[in-house]
Amino acid sequence: MTSSYEDILHLPHHVSPTRPQMPMEDRAAQFSPFAALVGYDDAIDETARQTEAQITLTEDRKAELDQTMQQLLRQLDRQPMVRLRYFVPDERKAGGAYVTAAKQIRTFNPTARLLFFTDGTHISLDQIVELEQADNEAF
Repeated sequence: MTSSYEDILHLPHHVSPTRPQMPMEDRAAQFSPFAALVGYDDAIDETARQTEAQITLTEDRKAELDQTMQQLLRQLDRQPMVRLRYFVPDERKAGGAYVTAAKQIRTFNPTARLLFFTDGTHISLDQIVELEQADNEAF
């Protein structure tokens, strides 16, 4: 049985008179593996990333936080230092994370229910789950 390529099987390899031959390392790179599904690994990592659900506060806990907030607002002219734990919603999926921080209050917007801090950040009162005044000397 004869092959359909029998007539070209033993011809010499073509070498271009005008173009240089590619180095062996570059030729091998043409056949190296590649990511056929770009972003697939990132999607898998994102799906596996854990988030927390936002806690729903009891009415008693809300009253405690409100009382602490009222005490802090009476001292707003001194820009009191606070320790707080608050929820930060995740930008890509449901849930988020709880962050604990010490910050100095700059001002409060009662209409928007936002606390503004001296570091330039702001936090909604609805996201705060723990709030206490801290000693200014400790910071």
